[in-house]
Amino acid sequence: MFGGFYSGKRVLVTGHTGFKGAWLALWLRELGAEVHGFALDPPTTPNLYEIIRPRLAADADGCGDIRDFAAVSAALDRAGPDLVFHLAAQPLVRLSYAEPLETFATNALGTAHLLEAVRRRGQPCAVVVVTSDKCYENREWEFAYRENDPLGGHDVYSMSKAATELVAASWRRAFFQASDSPCICLATARAGNVIGGGDYARDRIVPDCVRALMAGEPIPVRNPHASRPWQHVLECLSGYLWLGACLAGAASAHDGGSAPASLQSAFNFGPGSGANRPVFEVVEALLRVWPGGRWENRRVLAGTAAPSPHEAGRLNLAIDKAESVLGWRPLWRFEESIEQTALWYQRRHAGRAADAAQLDFTRSQIAAYSALAELRRLPWATKDARLSPERPA
Repeated sequence: MFGGFYSGKRVLVTGHTGFKGAWLALWLRELGAEVHGFALDPPTTPNLYEIIRPRLAADADGCGDIRDFAAVSAALDRAGPDLVFHLAAQPLVRLSYAEPLETFATNALGTAHLLEAVRRRGQPCAVVVVTSDKCYENREWEFAYRENDPLGGHDVYSMSKAATELVAASWRRAFFQASDSPCICLATARAGNVIGGGDYARDRIVPDCVRALMAGEPIPVRNPHASRPWQHVLECLSGYLWLGACLAGAASAHDGGSAPASLQSAFNFGPGSGANRPVFEVVEALLRVWPGGRWENRRVLAGTAAPSPHEAGRLNLAIDKAESVLGWRPLWRFEESIEQTALWYQRRHAGRAADAAQLDFTRSQIAAYSALAELRRLPWATKDARLSPERPA
């Protein structure tokens, strides 16, 4: 997998105690990487990290705040990474209305802290900064947003992700592409709406469904007709991992030089067009796998005059660039993503699986996804995977 790049590599994952970060840390460990972590304590109870933690080495337990530059620098020095995946963030749109300064400081300034620590360390390294599909100036268009579309954001969360993209572009141009700079390669990754087992955040539709089903209550749906590019967490992570391996592989192929500009840029990792569905279809698809519940439209119950933070009605992602440059494409259809997500929660909560058994099941989902990718001969999953894809940007 991934050209064997991660076996024995030192990888720092910021935000490894969060939903996506925990999945990524586990997958890296399955690939034979030496995983180092830097994050706050898990943001929810329960959480995925408590399940996967026994599979990780002690080095993955690094604790700290991305807003603390000294702590970030120390974590980077301890890890001595070949590659960094930066996922530490305040990840919730609605929370950004309550905590705007904290959101901006974590997402934008925190990224600057990481990149400046990488620069001052002065050692060759590949960096993948994970942002969001919310970084685009969303005009509710029918067509999908491409990587060269304008950045923006109605809410502070979205703005902070657009700012993160600008921070990354600035450090890359000002410092990492300088002729006298050590080989530091940087790309950003923008994913769609990610679902999968182990997410327990508030105000996200799948965790809201699970909590309601376990409590025997109606599932609260705020905006049933809002359309989003839904994808399973393993889909976007395969993109992050392949992008990181290609960045480092391309630099190595050029005798320690820099990776080409086509790789040192922004990439969308989203589902196929058929997976862009309204929220109520996500809920109903989940209830087909885990029957016995029902949902209710909270906006109707509250009345049209009830105040509510702004939420985009439509968002689509174009993934042509990832397909062209990296040869990456999604594997699971919408229905498969929902099914794999629902099965994880059913096993954990309705089946009351112990932590060790749930860890094995989580690993089995990674293995099954990887096996399907190999069967369909995706570039990152083939035995002759090339770490420097020669495809036009």
